[in-house]
This record gives sequence, C-alpha cells and structure tokens, in this order.
Amino acid sequence: MRRVPTVLAAAATTLLLAATPAVAHGGGRPDPRPPTVTDVTTGLVGPLSLAVGHHGTTYVTQDFAGLLTAVDRRGTQTVLYESGGPEVAGVSYDGHRTLTFTETVADPETMAISASAVKTLRLDRRGAPSGDPAVLVDTYAFEQANNPDAGVTYGLRDTDPACVAQIPENPMFPALYQGIEDSHAYATTSWLGTTFVADAGSNTVLSVDRRGTVRTVAVLPAQPATITPEAAAAVGWPECAVGQTYWFEPVPTDVEVGPFGQLYVTTLPGGPEDPSLGLGARGAVYTVDPWRGRTRQVATGFVSATDLAVSPRGDVYVAELFGGRISEVKRGGPRTVVEVPLPAALEWDGRGLLATTNALPGEGAPPDGHLVRVDLGKRWGHWGR
Repeated sequence: MRRVPTVLAAAATTLLLAATPAVAHGGGRPDPRPPTVTDVTTGLVGPLSLAVGHHGTTYVTQDFAGLLTAVDRRGTQTVLYESGGPEVAGVSYDGHRTLTFTETVADPETMAISASAVKTLRLDRRGAPSGDPAVLVDTYAFEQANNPDAGVTYGLRDTDPACVAQIPENPMFPALYQGIEDSHAYATTSWLGTTFVADAGSNTVLSVDRRGTVRTVAVLPAQPATITPEAAAAVGWPECAVGQTYWFEPVPTDVEVGPFGQLYVTTLPGGPEDPSLGLGARGAVYTVDPWRGRTRQVATGFVSATDLAVSPRGDVYVAELFGGRISEVKRGGPRTVVEVPLPAALEWDGRGLLATTNALPGEGAPPDGHLVRVDLGKRWGHWGR
C-alpha cells in the first residue's frame, strides 16, 4: 500500500479535520512553562514545507497551489515561483542564494504520479528569482531506471504461503509484493555541495553531487504491523491472517543534516493510523549514515510524522500532522513540546522553531495555513544559540 503525503492529505480532509487538534498526548508531565506560538503570516494554501533564509526571510511551499513563497519578518508574502499546476514541496536553502525544491505531477483523481523532480532556483541580492528554475535531478526517471527497493518484499512476507493464497486481491492491501517503480520527491536538504532527497514514493534517501550524479544513500526499512481481527475484517481477510505481521512500505517525509553530518529522516508508517483497526501503525525517526547508508531507528510512536528539525546540539523535533502536536524525540518515545492544529513543516532557525500549522483546510472551509514561530524558552535549554 502506498501512503504518500499527497494521498494522506486528500483523504484526511474529509475524515479527520473536524476532530480536535490534539489527538496524541503524553510524553510526561505537562510543562509548567509551555512554549509560546506566534503567527508570522496566515492564509497559506497547503504549507507542507519551509526553509529558513537570511535576514528573517522564510521560504514556504504552498503545495496545493503550486507556489514557492518568500515570507519576510513582517509576514509579507512574495511569490517566487508558480508551477501552474504541479505540486511544489520540499524547499531548502543552501545559504548561498540558492533554493532547492521538489515538483511533482499527479493525476487529481487517482493520485498516480507521472513526473517528479528536484529543481533549483537562484536568487539575486535582493532575494528575487534570477532566471528560471533548473532541474537538478529527475527522480522519476532515476526510479524507472533503478527502482532501489525492487528487491524488498512487502506485505505478509513471513506468513505461510497457504494463508497468503487465501487473501483476496486488494490494490490497497496486496498480500505480497516487491517494491514497485514509484517516485515522489518530497523533501530536500543540502550539505557541503551535496543535496539529499527524501523520496516518499521510492522509499529512499538519495544524494545528488555538484556534477549531478545521483546515488541511493539508503532504502528505508519496511514497517511492521500486527494484523488484528478488526483490521482483517475491514479488508476481508481470512482468520489465518490474524496475528501475522504485515510489512508496510516506509514513506520518508523529511531529511535533515544533524551534527557531524548524520542524516535524520522522518517516515510515515505506510499503513493506516486509524486506532479502531488496532494496527499500531506509527511514524518513526531514523538516522542514516550518508557514507555507508546504515539506518538506525531513533524513535517511533509518531502520528503522521511529516517533518522534523534538528538543533545544532542534536535535539530532534517532529511535526505530527494528525497528532496535533510538535514533539521532541526522547529516550522512550516522543515528548510533547506544544499542541498546535495540523502542524506540517518544521525548521530550526537558530533561536527556536518555525512551523506551519492549519496545513490542511477543514471540510467546506477555505485554506488558511499559518507560518508560526515557536519560542521554546529557557526551560528547554536553547536560549542564545
């Protein structure tokens, strides 16, 4: 089953957005001095990624409107690029007047992706676009030529074949399959001349060097979930499937460079997070060695982990879209930093966190995404950095 962010957002608009913002809680006793959240700007259309620039400028993608927008410290919005239809996401800034972002073409009815690429946009000294965007890498073409997870088996890979043979065909929950050709470049970051890409379709982290050479850094691990009686009944599976492990595809949603060049990656669980099914499907945070490709799970238990931020000392924060909170990775699981409605994007800006909230519109309501500043305060130990 594919669980790419575009599909998640479209389906959830009518299913989950009428709920109260905070679905997931926990992580210890309430903070007596909670962080403060202040609006920078509002009225954004699907702000699913952001990047911190110079002199108080923040770059925000309005994914569903196909816009790349600059927001100054006063909250004034300036459109830098308009795609004319394709999704614009995954923006990052290299500190040298170059923006990197992703652009993906998907069928509005089926959500089938027909093109996905990473582009760069040079800015002049005033912060205005200097020419048209250039394609850095065509991830869709790379996936068709390489399909890095082709050798990975998803589904009931440890189950008795006799039971697997009884599973009815279901395109959303195939009983057993290999990694398919699918690319959805979704997040980017740059470090020492290399651009890293989280591809939510191919389940990979890719790297692109200055010469345009593309390399698969890592294929993220498949995500296990135990089939409950409720889940089996919901999809019409036989009793023999109950108690078996279903290996879902990982869906990387962000990649950031942490201390010493270590990569940090958030993933969606690839399967339903609906608690009524009892699957326990939850997002996770991984570290990825950019040189050897080794992955290590740092934490799990996140509800729709759509983005993360890493401070200079290695503190890791996660936006949980349908969890209704920004959390911090702690030993033993997530710790709530602040509860906010539908947080999607998250970045560390040297003083604290910048985030987008209200990232998806409620049913029948106009889009009204917010860019906010989260002041963590002295109690969180980040003052003056």
